[in-house]
Amino acid sequence: MANINIPLSVLNLAPIRQGKEEKDAIDDMVDLAQATEEMGYERYWIAEHHNTKTLVSSATSLLIKHTLENTSKIRVGSGGIMLPNHSPLVVAEQFGTMETLYPNRLDLGLGRAPGTDMLTASALRRSQSDTVNSFPQDVKSLLTYFGSEESQGFVKAHLAIGTHIPIYILGSSPDSAVLAARLGLPYVFAAHFAPRYLEEAMSIYRDQFEPSEYLDKPYMMVCLNVIAAETDEEAKMESTTMQQFFLNVVRGSQNFLSPPVDNIDELWSPQEKAAATSMSSVTFMGSKATIREQLTSFQEKYDVDEIMVVSYIYDTAKQKRSYEILKEVVDGK
Repeated sequence: MANINIPLSVLNLAPIRQGKEEKDAIDDMVDLAQATEEMGYERYWIAEHHNTKTLVSSATSLLIKHTLENTSKIRVGSGGIMLPNHSPLVVAEQFGTMETLYPNRLDLGLGRAPGTDMLTASALRRSQSDTVNSFPQDVKSLLTYFGSEESQGFVKAHLAIGTHIPIYILGSSPDSAVLAARLGLPYVFAAHFAPRYLEEAMSIYRDQFEPSEYLDKPYMMVCLNVIAAETDEEAKMESTTMQQFFLNVVRGSQNFLSPPVDNIDELWSPQEKAAATSMSSVTFMGSKATIREQLTSFQEKYDVDEIMVVSYIYDTAKQKRSYEILKEVVDGK
């Protein structure tokens, strides 16, 4: 029997719901953090996106600090900080400051994509050179900034020294798996929107993993979608919010997180449906019994160390209930 009693965590893109404002989205983000902390979730990560009017997750470090301020024990972090947009020194100074304020509660997930379109990326960039290719070196710089006093160079992020803030490599391709394995760092795969290389990336990471001072064996996390409800029918209905979210991505449109609809097929073409469905194919959806079956078969196949969950549900009470149902499944309730 697969081990389904594994740590659960949360990813939040901090979407703005239709009919609400930016401040409501930030309040909803904090409210969900408090609720999932109470449920016993391990960590709560906030994404980074730019020039996207439907999401408030652009100044990720500020949102992390705000969440830390309004919670007491859940780990809070980035899913992720997109390093092409940031100087490693500035990231180290920001996270070192937060670690000083909220000790032993920070995670730093790092991504190599800019988290936006190319025009916005060039407006964000710290230089016009290809900073995507400097990602491995940038990660090493951060490991040094958070390391011991003896390992520092001339340039230091003083509040970061000796904090050893855990770094996670985020990815949706085999490239990131190779890097995480080579550096001996935990690896988080973005199956919630880019599931195509999940198996390949996972096997590369596990096969090529080199033990390090950070980890003695691979630590594999997968981020996926969960829409859990009291019945399969209700979950299917609620999932139309997620389907509209991915239709937005496919179309490049910027609609706010929308209420569920009776007939999603009225909204998309067969081609759009195929594209949106392939992006969201790694989704647990249904009642508690159905979610238990899906989680069990997922773990029998992949045996991951931790699952990170994103749940696009319009009604915030139902969204919290979705996280609660999944936690009950893991806790054997």
